[in-house]
Amino acid sequence: MTRGMNARRARAWGSACVLLLLAACGGGGGGGTGIPLVGTPPASGGGGNTPPPSVNQGKSGPKALVVEIDGLTHSALRDAMAQNKVPALQSLRVAPAWTGGANGTPSEQRTTDGPGWATLLTGTWAQRHNVRWDTTDQRIDIKLAPSVFALARQNNKAAGYRTASVTAGSLYPLLLANEAGTVDSAVDCAGADACVTDRTAQFIDAGYDLLVAQYGAPATAAGNGLKSDAYQRSIADTATGVGKLLARIAQRTTNDPKEDWLVILTTGHGLDAFGSATGLQDNSNKTIFIASNKTLAAQPGVGAAAAAGDTLLALASATDIAPTVLRHLGALPAATDYRFAGQALQVSTSLRSLAARTGADKRSIVLSWTLAGNTTSAVQVLRDGKVVATVPAGSTAYTDPIVAASDGVYAFQYTVVAGEASVALAAQISYVAPEAPVTLAPTLANGLVNYYPLDALPGVDTKNASTLAPWASDANGGSLVDDGFAAPYKAKALRIDSTVKNASGMAGYRLVQNNDVTTNAAVTAFTIGFWMRTDNTCSQGVSNGASIIANKNYDTGTNEGIAIGLFGNCELRFNTGTGSDVRGEIKGMHYLSAGQWAYVAMVIDKAAMKMDGYAFDPVRGVQTGRTDLSPTLVAKLGGLNSGIGLNEDGSGLYYKRQSASPRGAMDFNDFAIWNRALTSAELNSIFKSGQPLSTLP
Repeated sequence: MTRGMNARRARAWGSACVLLLLAACGGGGGGGTGIPLVGTPPASGGGGNTPPPSVNQGKSGPKALVVEIDGLTHSALRDAMAQNKVPALQSLRVAPAWTGGANGTPSEQRTTDGPGWATLLTGTWAQRHNVRWDTTDQRIDIKLAPSVFALARQNNKAAGYRTASVTAGSLYPLLLANEAGTVDSAVDCAGADACVTDRTAQFIDAGYDLLVAQYGAPATAAGNGLKSDAYQRSIADTATGVGKLLARIAQRTTNDPKEDWLVILTTGHGLDAFGSATGLQDNSNKTIFIASNKTLAAQPGVGAAAAAGDTLLALASATDIAPTVLRHLGALPAATDYRFAGQALQVSTSLRSLAARTGADKRSIVLSWTLAGNTTSAVQVLRDGKVVATVPAGSTAYTDPIVAASDGVYAFQYTVVAGEASVALAAQISYVAPEAPVTLAPTLANGLVNYYPLDALPGVDTKNASTLAPWASDANGGSLVDDGFAAPYKAKALRIDSTVKNASGMAGYRLVQNNDVTTNAAVTAFTIGFWMRTDNTCSQGVSNGASIIANKNYDTGTNEGIAIGLFGNCELRFNTGTGSDVRGEIKGMHYLSAGQWAYVAMVIDKAAMKMDGYAFDPVRGVQTGRTDLSPTLVAKLGGLNSGIGLNEDGSGLYYKRQSASPRGAMDFNDFAIWNRALTSAELNSIFKSGQPLSTLP
């Protein structure tokens, strides 16, 4: 993550910026030509330390300053304000918020600098702005996600309208390199936070209308993290710099009461306890803050601590900042052209948690959202800029029927409007056309050696050739759920919750075959297939991920046996190992959508020495991958020979050993094992029909 220098070095850089003007501070790169210093250049300290002009330059009216401080966490700011360590910021209204997109959906993005800055500027997540890493080759997709600078200029035609960007991090100006002409003055302060204060103060004095400033501090001391004295001192130093900007604004409004400033203070992402930006989807990394000089009616939690768990997503998000700024500037796009994943926070209606899932018929998209505040207006739903439905006031769901000529993955842009609040969402569907086959391939009955419908407990193999039970009788984490596996028939499913464990840490279920297909020499190929649904913990790919199924010790993929693992961003990995530093693995090719039913299959052909992995996801479509196996890998497929763990590995103690891997619930249905390699056509028939194997002749 970007880090500021220490206070003494920053002060030295501030003086250098004044002396070297545009050259040292990055000048007017990124579409601007810089700005001459206002008044006489000071001997040191720059614009931030000189008295503000008594007469305003520039035009009157609404103006906005957005300040992002890398490395400042919500809890650290809240604590500093409570202890009056940042007096310059005491007037701001601070509330927790979140970033990183919705876990396990196409909107999910890394909680690091580059994606965070792109979201701040565009009000969208990575699926639109397309910034996914912190590398210098990343650029905002300006066609899908124009910046707040572009939209402010597009909707403000007044002569002399000016915008500026002042950044300490050298990465940030690069992200807008493809959007020329929207930023009048872009200053790269080359890591010097004092320069950020100086140059931003000059732009305020000059009457710029929209300014975005970024500080690199506070820095965390190695080994001490967020509790270090250095971190606490740098919070105070940065707050002092921001306070100078607030003082310049206060002077301008004193000079001209008609000048209306919106100030927003935020950060790009959270940090872990050690002060590191890991990029993960846990709450410590997803929690940010939004502080403002104005009361924002739709901003919950002002003054409160950050919410825990999924309730964090009920708060404001980083995508709310751009539409809030644009509304203040009178430049918010109309609903027909609204593309922000967040809403303007000034309005009286709070429209949150807009989500999309594929309908049970695989030919509809089910939209859901939450409403709070003023809910008296009818709700409009727009698809690709056109109204497709108007539903009664207070409605929180709509099912949109999709009509397409053929099977495929289709993408749509939805906007939901409730009163003055609007929120947009890019949604996908793996569409199954009505004329597509809707019955199971009859050949699926061939070679079916184990089959669990999983619509009753205890789970019973209809082939009477295996057993399925919890690893430990005193850690029965299994229950029946009937809230989603309905495509198009209605059935219950088995939920295995690995948070339910016994004293030794054992959890999950174990399937033991009477005739193990992995070790039986007479079985030259086999397939394991099942419907599954995961919750949001699939995005938290810490440690070695989660074990969906495994007959091995899954502490490492090189251990002998087979496994299907679940890693960060809901990625599936199909794995085999030998026990030494050799593995056969398919990764980076299969992803699940959290909260939605997908069909997963592992196909291993021992004779041909091939492994195929399949994931049929209702949003992402059909995902396949293949890898070659060696004779040694084939010989070690049996793993620990203790059975196949479900939401566990082949020992029942994976989560005990890998304590950083998040425990959570996984839902299973129609779990089956064949003693042959199923074809892709057979597996497609399972997904497209949505029918249970019990309906086979």
